[in-house]
Amino acid sequence: MPNRVKFNSDYPTIDKSNALYERATGLIPAYTQTLAKGPGQYVKGVAPKYLERGKGAHVWDVDGNEYIDFQMGIGPLSLGYCYEAVDRAIVKQLEKGITFSQMHPLEVEVAELVRAVVPGAEMVRYSKTGCDVTTAAVRLARAFTGRNKVLSCGYHGWHDWAIAVTDRNRGIPQSTRDLSFTFSYNDIQGLIDSLDSDVACVILEPTVFEAPRDNFLQKVRKACDDAGVVLIFDEMWTGFRLALGGAQQYFDVRADLACFSKAVANGMPLSILTGRADIMRLCDKDVFFFTTFGGEALSLAAARATIEELRDKKVPEAIAAMGKRIREGYNSIVKELGVDYTQCMGFDCRTIVTFDTKAGSPLEMKSLVQQELIKRGILWGGFHNMCFSHTDADVAHALAAYREVLPILRRAVDEKSVGKALRGDSVEPVFRKTSQFNTKPKTR
Repeated sequence: MPNRVKFNSDYPTIDKSNALYERATGLIPAYTQTLAKGPGQYVKGVAPKYLERGKGAHVWDVDGNEYIDFQMGIGPLSLGYCYEAVDRAIVKQLEKGITFSQMHPLEVEVAELVRAVVPGAEMVRYSKTGCDVTTAAVRLARAFTGRNKVLSCGYHGWHDWAIAVTDRNRGIPQSTRDLSFTFSYNDIQGLIDSLDSDVACVILEPTVFEAPRDNFLQKVRKACDDAGVVLIFDEMWTGFRLALGGAQQYFDVRADLACFSKAVANGMPLSILTGRADIMRLCDKDVFFFTTFGGEALSLAAARATIEELRDKKVPEAIAAMGKRIREGYNSIVKELGVDYTQCMGFDCRTIVTFDTKAGSPLEMKSLVQQELIKRGILWGGFHNMCFSHTDADVAHALAAYREVLPILRRAVDEKSVGKALRGDSVEPVFRKTSQFNTKPKTR
């Protein structure tokens, strides 16, 4: 009998997941198309590896085990799996066609909708992935300024300019590496000191989990203005989630260009580049940014339905309220138990559970919590990516699970046996950082 969303008596059986994993060995590099979805981010031997279906905020793996999902497709599912209004829009458009030989009316209609809800969106372009539009934004900034260097803060995708500063930069020319630099979030002086006459743009995630301090974003805006630098917001996570108009609305600060994906189409592949008309117009002729599937109609139909739902049902406010209960509930349990080496932090729509090195290996502690949550019917990777379909019952179950799991963590930490308590290999680190990102990693 597959496990359900309850306090199951044992860990889930994952035989079919493991069989698919074996078939992928030697066939799919790294096994996965998305690093954050891959087997290295879950406790091997316990966690499922392949999901088969989802409904609302729940998913079922290929072995039939059910889980509350706090990953939500690593961000895109702002409304939830198989959300009726979006699915209806997709099916309706599917009956008419997917990709056409000329432009489709949805390209105009969705652009008008985006312009109406996103501050500063004077012009709009589409593509398919987040790194498509961040890279287009960087190219536009270079064309507009006549400069070359890029200063970044956060994660912006797999393209050369962005990944040059990570430890996975093999295959990227040294000339490209020499033009890519990073700075730390909330370090305005570090940014100012890095600006020179060849910096074309500053691109950053307006926030990840850490809040801007002392008007940091407004000071970034001023520093870019003073230096003649294009300011780009990577709003993959903040757009249509932190507020309907994203971080620009939430923090009342305007970027020159802003990039969106994830939450805007509830799982359909769509990314959006917006911004100042004088910069965006370079895409008319001077800057080449075209793609066959940019105007694909199913994703645009999904985006229209999603944005309308987000707007009409005040979804950002609803998911923040739900996420706040989890954040405050988790931290209340932590306080009761005296386990001050873990906390839940971030903005309520998307929070992270952290573990302090003073208690041991953060990865091992995270792995133990993940392992025990999976037994209790919760798919968790250290985050609470909230969606509109999460229910009061889901939140109550999650907090009840934490109330049972955190004492297990405390006992293992006290006995210095966290690693021994794992039933499989610990989760692996990734190169992404959320702080102190201004140091290039050592060559592997």
